[in-house]
Order: sequence, then C-alpha cells, then structure tokens
Amino acid sequence: MSFIDEINHVNVLIIGASQGIGLGFVKKLLQDDRIAKIYATYRRLDSASDLVVLQDEYSRRLTCISLNITDELQIAEVLQQISNETNKLHLVINCVGLLHDGNIQPEKSLRQINSENLLRYFQVNSIGAILLAKHLLPLFRHDDKSVFANISAKLGSIGDNQLGGWYGYRASKAALNMFMRNVAIEYSRSCPKTTVVTLHPGTTDTRLSRPFQKNVSAEKLFSVERTVSQLLAVIEQLQDGDSGQFFSWDGSQLPW
Repeated sequence: MSFIDEINHVNVLIIGASQGIGLGFVKKLLQDDRIAKIYATYRRLDSASDLVVLQDEYSRRLTCISLNITDELQIAEVLQQISNETNKLHLVINCVGLLHDGNIQPEKSLRQINSENLLRYFQVNSIGAILLAKHLLPLFRHDDKSVFANISAKLGSIGDNQLGGWYGYRASKAALNMFMRNVAIEYSRSCPKTTVVTLHPGTTDTRLSRPFQKNVSAEKLFSVERTVSQLLAVIEQLQDGDSGQFFSWDGSQLPW
C-alpha cells in the first residue's frame, strides 16, 4: 500500500511547477482524489500561464506561490506562508533545474569553463535544494509518512560517468545527491517518518532537454505525462530503508 493511502488529508508542495515536469506533477496530482491540497511554486509569472489557469479551475485545492529557489529569504517566507495554513506536508518534489539559459550552456571541454556559470549551476541545482531542506524541517515534523524528492539526473552519477563534459551540470547534480544523502541522515533523527530521495527522470521532452534530443532514440524520449507517472510510481513504492538513495525512473538504484 502506498504511503499516500495511509493519510487522510495529503498536502503536497511542488517546487518549480510553471512548466515541464513540475507542471506535469500538478496536473496529475489534481486528478488524484487522495490529494487534498497542492502548493505549487513558479519563478516568473509570465511563464506560468498554464499553472495560473489550473489555479483558477481548482482554487480550493491549488495555491500558486512565487519563489526564487536561490533566495533563502523567499524560501523561508513561502514555507512560513504554508505553515500558516497547515502544519504538515506529506509530499514535496523539487523540480527546479538548470541545464542551459542564454549564455549558460553545457561545457564540452575545459576551454569553456566559466566560473560565473559554474556558480549559477550550483545555486540552482544544488544550494536551492539544501536551503529547502533546512526550512522544510518544521513541516516534516509529524507522525505521518512523508517524502522529500528532488529531481536529479543520471549525469550526476560519478560512477556512471564515461563520457565527461557537461562539467557544471554534472557536478551540481552530484552535489545535490550528496546534499540529500546528508539530509536523509539528519532527517532520520529529526523527522524519522520522512524519506529523502533523488530521482533520475530519464530524458523528458521539455524545454530543458529540447536542444539535446537529436541523439536520443524515440523509445528513450519520454513525454512529461509518462515521466510523471513513472516517478510517482517510484515515490509511492518507497520503503522505510530507501531514504538517502538515488533512484532511476524505473525504480532501479543508481550508483553515486
């Protein structure tokens, strides 16, 4: 039985829900009668039109909140806002990720290394998640089972890296994995009912992956809907001993 089935009033937070996988999670979970309330964050309102439409349609169950994950003050304020409405979250999924943006592109060689771009990769892909973990703690201190999942990437696996390149993205996702391993250990003492995992979604047809899809075979390029269904299946099948682990979309465990 899924941990969600054991809870009467399931509260969910999706970070980075304006588009792509995050928006897909919101759409899927709104169709699930077991989910009582969804909080969904976006960085820029002008790119969150689909999310706003959903809020208009599901105003009682969906609350949309502006959040820049690199700003700790904003993280604290958003989680305080949620705390004013509820003292429990049961499922938190961080979908925020940076691969390319303007002059930030995956590096093919050392010649392309840029310290400002590297810092940006770590701010978005790694540091934001650990700041979330810090401020989520009070909302996970309850007796219901809960899950804190971060979307990572197989490219962040050191053991699996055979091709090199993509320095900033790989390293920042590897750092995310280490951060969440640490969080899992501390959470086991402070909120032991919470399972902390990182998840590899597979190559998904989103804006993040679009420039890099040409070498991906059709059967390995997932729709957002398929990715969301697969990841939710992994999340719902998590066991008590899985906290601190790194899972692929098919439920298999990935090497660090």
